[in-house]
Amino acid sequence: MKYWNQQIETISRDQLESLQSERLSKTVAHAWEHCAPYRVKMEKAGLQPGNIQGINDLTKLPLTLKDDLRDSYPYGMFAVPMSHVVRIHATSGTTGKQTVVGYTKGDLDVWNECMARCLTMAGATAADIVHVSYGFALFTGGLGGQGGGETIGAATIPAATGNTKRQLQMFTDFGSTVLLCTPSYAMYLGDAVREAGIKDQLKLRIGVLGAEAWTEQMRGEIEERLGIRCYDIFGTAELMGPGVSCECAERNGLHVMEDHFIVEILDPETKKPLPDGQPGELVFSCITKEALPLIRYNTRDICTIDRKPCTCGRNFTRMGKITGRTDDMLIIRGVNVFPSQVESVLLGIPGAAPHYLLVVDRVSNLDTLEVQAEINADFPFDEVRRVEELERRISAELLSVLGVSAKVTLKPPGSVERFELKAKRVLDKRKGTN
Repeated sequence: MKYWNQQIETISRDQLESLQSERLSKTVAHAWEHCAPYRVKMEKAGLQPGNIQGINDLTKLPLTLKDDLRDSYPYGMFAVPMSHVVRIHATSGTTGKQTVVGYTKGDLDVWNECMARCLTMAGATAADIVHVSYGFALFTGGLGGQGGGETIGAATIPAATGNTKRQLQMFTDFGSTVLLCTPSYAMYLGDAVREAGIKDQLKLRIGVLGAEAWTEQMRGEIEERLGIRCYDIFGTAELMGPGVSCECAERNGLHVMEDHFIVEILDPETKKPLPDGQPGELVFSCITKEALPLIRYNTRDICTIDRKPCTCGRNFTRMGKITGRTDDMLIIRGVNVFPSQVESVLLGIPGAAPHYLLVVDRVSNLDTLEVQAEINADFPFDEVRRVEELERRISAELLSVLGVSAKVTLKPPGSVERFELKAKRVLDKRKGTN
């Protein structure tokens, strides 16, 4: 039986906004009473809970940033006693202190429901065998995927990441039909499947991929390698984990679970709301979370939103694909550059592979950009002239797309580091230079 909360997902915008208003006002009152950092932020803004009657008052509230969670490390932003917290997750902390997330039993129930809806949107049912190759432990992807698969009644495999030979064996021996992992790991698995020559033995039919920004070209590459249909899923550890939004069968945007989250798009500079369809920073307010009720949390992801009803029958707002992050954006000689733009160029040129590293440096006060990328396995790497011609072609295309010149260095297959969790695409050597 499919897990589709049709009663909620197809209600009118007026009904939805009324529900959101009620839940927002309760969440603000809960945060004010039980979370000192929120009370301080609201008092500084001259606000009390009574000032927030519904979604029309949302923009009165201050933004919440990742630094707010780091400053209150580890549990200062929790709005329930620790005796009510049943699980703790945390981010990697690669750019600072870890951000710590707590969940009540009610929070986990909501998370499982949202993940179940997402899997249903992608076409998964209780008859599937769900293969979860996200990381487990403190990373939210693994347990989020596991909970979603079990909630729809599917046999769910906690495969985790790594040991790719074992992953392929599970594909064939266990009959996995739905794959959950990062897009970069799906590409890696696709390469391994091709090398092992077992594509015709796979029963995989669906990929639900998230935790990274990825392009339509990369979607096509993964689908070709694994013989599946791929769907984008979005979430952050701070908000919940995967399951905040997901693509439906139409694959024309990711439906936000709007009975649990309010979504905004803000101008990155002014922090003012932008019209639908205009790209900006993605901001969420959690309106049913108990342990960590983040309000106007700025994810720093860049995308658009569309509030028009979808032909699938759902009325929930749709997010466009994430095109980058304002904190991942590189400014090179005054030009804004996103890694996803480079990936799109590489995927559009025969012979190039979407495994790459951007190396940024500063020489004599001038920013330099080098793109280290792999060639496809069937490209003759030992033919120097052809490799140089391909480098020049990629460089010319990058200049056209980015508006900035880049040195292109092609490397043999398998030489660019692979990542089982989120891929690291940038090495910025300018940090600490003048």
